[in-house]
Amino acid sequence: MIRRQLWQRLTAHIDRPLMLGIVLLLLTSLLVLYSADNASLSQVMNQMRNIAVALTCMWLVANLPLHYLLRTAVPIYVLGMVLLIGVALFGEISHGARRWLNLGVTTVQPSELMKVGVPLMMAWYFEKNEATLTLKNYFVATLLLLLPVALIARQPDLGTALLISASGFYVLFLAGLSWRVIGGMFVAGLASAPVLWSVLHDYQRHRILMLFDPSQDALGNGYHTIQATIAVGSGGILGKGYLNGTQTHLDFLPERTTDFIFAVYSEEFGLIGNLILLSLYAFVVMRGFIITGNASTYFTRLMAGSITLTFATYTFVNMG
Repeated sequence: MIRRQLWQRLTAHIDRPLMLGIVLLLLTSLLVLYSADNASLSQVMNQMRNIAVALTCMWLVANLPLHYLLRTAVPIYVLGMVLLIGVALFGEISHGARRWLNLGVTTVQPSELMKVGVPLMMAWYFEKNEATLTLKNYFVATLLLLLPVALIARQPDLGTALLISASGFYVLFLAGLSWRVIGGMFVAGLASAPVLWSVLHDYQRHRILMLFDPSQDALGNGYHTIQATIAVGSGGILGKGYLNGTQTHLDFLPERTTDFIFAVYSEEFGLIGNLILLSLYAFVVMRGFIITGNASTYFTRLMAGSITLTFATYTFVNMG
């Protein structure tokens, strides 16, 4: 009886169907990581530690009173901006990019903080002005989004900049930005595409081209994509079986524990396994939309919707 009451108190603010979906995804990720790392436990143990930290943070945030969460929006955003400016001025250069800031006791990547800080700040701003929203408010919110995105793109880290842009856009959309304005933004984006293309670094343009035709540089930048495609295709309907992926275990597939871990899964579990995995992701996303629809405040609705859509975007990008 006491254990049941304690468990109910600990999980009172946790959506159990959503948590079930997340736990199943986490367990799947550990199994695939074990295979991708050639049946070694080293990365699995590191990932389990990261999962423990993440779940603890999730539980703390879920149990945090709403007014406390609202109070964190501005400090987190301001801290992230200060750190991004610090990266621009004093950041460490690695592989031609300036993304990390050495604080002495540790090294941080501020763009990761802004993945949470930007939608949190924008949701706070719209919550504050909910009763009197005008086009001016959407303009200010867009500035709150573009300032960190510009600093991140300058590092350069185009991928993270685009993902944060997406999370911020979702807040704008959920806050009621009209379809006419969204259409205008889309047309403006298309019109400015040649200018944006011209300011990209050579390696960024090359990566984009490789997405459409990796065979142009089959032994260079296109090699990773080609090998991943072979791994996915060779899985067939049922896959080659757990720990039996040849692309993985014969070292043809690069970055198999990070960027291309979905290819590892596809080779071993095949089309059926992929459909099961996609169904699990779809369940988590749909549960997120249900939570968004049932949210009790404007702020929580914006945050839940943005997090759900951002999660769906990350899933699409990493599997695509």
